[in-house]
Amino acid sequence: MMIKKVVTYFEKPGRENSEACLDIVKDAIRQYGYKHLVIASTEGDTGLLFSRQLKDEGINIVVVTHCANFKGPNVEEIKQEVKEEILSLGAKIHTGTMVTHSIETAFSAKFQGLYPTLIVANTLRRFSEGVKVCCEIVMMATDAGLIPEGQETLAVAGTGRGADTVTVIRSSASKRFLDLKVLEILAKPRN
Repeated sequence: MMIKKVVTYFEKPGRENSEACLDIVKDAIRQYGYKHLVIASTEGDTGLLFSRQLKDEGINIVVVTHCANFKGPNVEEIKQEVKEEILSLGAKIHTGTMVTHSIETAFSAKFQGLYPTLIVANTLRRFSEGVKVCCEIVMMATDAGLIPEGQETLAVAGTGRGADTVTVIRSSASKRFLDLKVLEILAKPRN
């Protein structure tokens, strides 16, 4: 059996691709019946855009944000009013530690070494920053129990702000990272 799908390559990374990514996600949901969507959103704008536009699609939407201490002690980057609106639209929010930004990052900075999760992160970045983040957020949402393991899950992320990457990933908890599968890359920046 063979499946043919269109892949979108953006000339440049960044938030100017967010609307195109939204259209790709809408088409994928309607055409293939995906039930789970995980979106990376630092300040909440991307999560809010997707939550507003997809609220009537009948899917499980999970917006994943940075941990509350990413920018400093007890500093949440997502604004409270944005968080409240996302939740009012029926989406879920998970704020947690990024799988590849853990204790090993501290050891690497202190001892100048290279550790397994940093190797994984940098390997995934060979595809794009967004592909790395898509893998992380699916594991984070699965770890939090917000999406079930083993499900084909749409994941949206970007380079810096906004969305420029759309993937289909078979979900896995971080504890079972080797079961995680990037099944499809529907969109990504070309450079």
